[in-house]
Amino acid sequence: MTDHPMAEPLRTRPPHSGTGSQHVRRARSHAVALLLVAGGAVLGWALPLLERHLSSPGLSFSASTAQATLAAIAGSMITLAGFVVTAITLVVQTVQAMSPRLVAALGNVSHYLVLFGLLVGTALYALVTLSQLRGDMVPRGSVTLGVLFVLGDAVAVLHLLSSLRHAVTGGGLSRAVGKRLRTVIDQIYPAIPPVTGVPASGAGGPSGAPPYRDGPPIVRTGPPAVISNVDERRLTRLAARHDVRVRLVHAVGDFVGSDTVVARLQARGGALPPRLTRQVAACVRYGPSRTVEQDSSFGFRLLADIAIRALSPAVNDPTTAVQSLDQIEDALARLAPRPLGPAWIVDGGGRPRIAHPAPSWPDLVSLALDETLVYGASSPQVVRRLRALLVRLLAVAPEDRRPPLADRLAALDRLAAAALPDPLLHEIAAHPDHQGLGGLSG
Repeated sequence: MTDHPMAEPLRTRPPHSGTGSQHVRRARSHAVALLLVAGGAVLGWALPLLERHLSSPGLSFSASTAQATLAAIAGSMITLAGFVVTAITLVVQTVQAMSPRLVAALGNVSHYLVLFGLLVGTALYALVTLSQLRGDMVPRGSVTLGVLFVLGDAVAVLHLLSSLRHAVTGGGLSRAVGKRLRTVIDQIYPAIPPVTGVPASGAGGPSGAPPYRDGPPIVRTGPPAVISNVDERRLTRLAARHDVRVRLVHAVGDFVGSDTVVARLQARGGALPPRLTRQVAACVRYGPSRTVEQDSSFGFRLLADIAIRALSPAVNDPTTAVQSLDQIEDALARLAPRPLGPAWIVDGGGRPRIAHPAPSWPDLVSLALDETLVYGASSPQVVRRLRALLVRLLAVAPEDRRPPLADRLAALDRLAAAALPDPLLHEIAAHPDHQGLGGLSG
């Protein structure tokens, strides 16, 4: 299959400093939940046996009271675990109603699974401890620890209830996406001056060194999938160790089919180790859907989804669209002065190693705003908020990045004039307002 052309990178940046892919974090949450369950069972078996030989501090219980206490702990924790399952179902249904892509992007369910493991582990601890009671012997420390576990679980459940208040609202989801997007922006587009004099693709490094030449392609051998992330640190180390460059053909978030070229190696000459191609291919990771982890465009996609879903006739909630535009404005304002577009990822010595495709400023502005311009033109609240957003970005953006913003402001005037022909509504919509309606209009 043919490669996608990519403009020559004009900026450099260090490798992405993320701690791991979303898949790894999800697997870590699952492992923590399983460890909590297993740890509760093991502790409930071992601690009472230890107390038979050693005296232990704790609350004073009679045998019957200890049995009733442990039984109550087990029953209540199982009930709370059922509540957590219900909460997970509620969150998934609500988030999917805002955008089907939000569930996988935010990963809220992983935190609830850890809480579920904590509650089940406490229940198992109480049940196993209850099975260790013999006659009048009461393991005071074990029963007291069970009571402390209940207190800790209660705090965790209260925290869950507090987080649910934000997880099931459009504004809360917008803030969660905005928070993730700001982190990605700071990693992928660091606030550093653009670097000039980036070597061309064939240029050599040290004086007299042979130029880089195209080498073997890196091909997707598995089933069709989406590029979810790239292990940039490992890939940079590999490229530096073998003195090669890697030109990524597809960006993170692209769908690639089987036998699709996803990258190309460039070497100075000579045969490359056969395993190098496999090692480079392993640094490109795939998944069923996009994630925000290294894909700032997907963050804007999610925020735009929230806005246009709120503006649909079935929902008709322009305030939620305004809350999404708040996050879009902040993200675009962060990006406005920063170097964008394709980048060279450099090694520890500052030498370009990975050519990484990335969207340009016009691409990001179009993705973030165009659909909301179309669907929000009939809402005075959204028009005023969009106008305030564009006015602010025009003020903070460098001169060469203002044309796409000016084009959107002109389009907003035309769309609003067509959608709001009434003179009063047209006059109201003509003023910028950071709150949409009710704020200070300029």
